[in-house]
Amino acid sequence: MSLEMNPRITDLKISGIRTFANKLVNYPDALNLTIGQPDFPAPDKVKLAAIKAIAEDKAGYSSNAGLLELRQAAADFFRDKYDCHYNPETEIMITNGASQALDAVLRTILLPGDEFIIPAPMYAGYVPVIQSVGAKAVYLDTTDTHFQPSVERLKELLTPNTKAIMFNYPTNPTGAVIAHEVMDEIVEFLKDKDIYIISDEIYSENSFGHEHKSFGSYPEIKDRLFLIHGLSKSHAMTGYRIGFLMGDARLIAQTVKVSAFNILCASVPSQYAAIAALTECRDTPDVMNASYMKRRDYVYGRLVDMGIDVQKPEGAFYIFPSIKKFGMTSEEFATRLMAEGGVGVVPGSAFSEVGEGYLRITYAYAMETLVLAMDRLEGFVKSL
Repeated sequence: MSLEMNPRITDLKISGIRTFANKLVNYPDALNLTIGQPDFPAPDKVKLAAIKAIAEDKAGYSSNAGLLELRQAAADFFRDKYDCHYNPETEIMITNGASQALDAVLRTILLPGDEFIIPAPMYAGYVPVIQSVGAKAVYLDTTDTHFQPSVERLKELLTPNTKAIMFNYPTNPTGAVIAHEVMDEIVEFLKDKDIYIISDEIYSENSFGHEHKSFGSYPEIKDRLFLIHGLSKSHAMTGYRIGFLMGDARLIAQTVKVSAFNILCASVPSQYAAIAALTECRDTPDVMNASYMKRRDYVYGRLVDMGIDVQKPEGAFYIFPSIKKFGMTSEEFATRLMAEGGVGVVPGSAFSEVGEGYLRITYAYAMETLVLAMDRLEGFVKSL
């Protein structure tokens, strides 16, 4: 067939995360530590709210921006928890997960030739969206700054084509959190720059032992900030597909157009479930985090005992050890670990070339799975 397709799409590659997860079908006995999904069920109150909405036939369209009741619940939640102040009528929209919120933002603000700065290693799903609109991703390397974004390095990357910078803290894939003083310094630097700021804080509820600070709590950058969040990680609601996009009314007025012509509105039964999550299940993340911290400490301790260089994560549910000492690419190491060691992980190269030499291990799995996986990893390392 000779009909041409959009080369910006045909040139895109499937996420390295999914690529390695899909390879596991060839190794049925391998343990899967690739996918970042809570192994907890959604709260009962969330499930009952969705069921009730369906039973009461509350399954038609909502407004493009989402149910006002949910937007109000989101406004209250982010005000109370993170000192973020958004008008639910004009400054919040409900999206089909955080991923669709990001897509709406990037298609609203980016033009071909624009440059988009991202601290890296970073989530594999960001760059394809940037490339699909003809913009260019520029990586801010954090591997030698404890996965913290350096303001000095950021200054060096700015050009007349810089349109936006994105932050994702706590971070997928490293589990790093941004220090409050670093955030203060970044905001001070960017507050007078004509650059959009996007903050993906999907893992804010999965912060361990410290208080999460949001970029949305800085009024001096509100006119250029898009704040993205959702319930997939915090409330184990991945399949419900509910995300939040918050920003100045001028920004939301434009992004809601993109969302309207893309999804029209988020699933309405899921929106009612989200209301329950934000109003009746605020403590749910605390229960999961207690387990995540135990799992993190176990995996971190085992990696250290194996002599593997690794930074202890302070959020999300990923750990990002270095395998540079073994003299293999991350893809080669991950492939051999899957085939010879029986453990599926994601090569660091899936998170940009800056992630080469690392692995992402997800510890959102039962402890017995993690124990066996670390035993297998240790056996594989000893065989090298």
